[in-house]
Amino acid sequence: MGFSVTLSHVIMVIASVTLASVFSAYTFYMGNNVQNELLQNVSDAKRRFNLQLEIVHATIDKSTTPPHFVIYVKNIGSLPINDFTYLDVYVGPYGKAQLYSYNPTAQAGQFNVTDANENMILEPRETAVIRAYPASWAEDVIFEAKIVPSGGIGSSYLFSPP
Repeated sequence: MGFSVTLSHVIMVIASVTLASVFSAYTFYMGNNVQNELLQNVSDAKRRFNLQLEIVHATIDKSTTPPHFVIYVKNIGSLPINDFTYLDVYVGPYGKAQLYSYNPTAQAGQFNVTDANENMILEPRETAVIRAYPASWAEDVIFEAKIVPSGGIGSSYLFSPP
């Protein structure tokens, strides 16, 4: 009877150590996952702050038919922007701004970008001119422009016609 009690104690100790090891390994694994998730969130937040645009000025060019919006945008982030298809441009009468899509040869409902050195890369601290061509024109007192880079911080600007 003494041998079987000792054997069952040994089996219970081995099972307890095995379960404790499995639990410890799982805890370390989950802790690592949480740490990786936090690091990814911090990295995403840093990237968002590094990709930032500011509208310096906006106006309406009435020398064309129909008139179009001219928006001066400065890259105040620390990352260059070279793919303007992921740039959301909203312009129009206050409260009714429309989304414009990027096209180098802009038509109605689209916008194009001309950067200062014309290399099609909006470098940090560089200013670009965005021309947005509306599908239809509406005379209004106040207009709004909003620029939002994908995954970055955008800018809004209210202006009146010249």
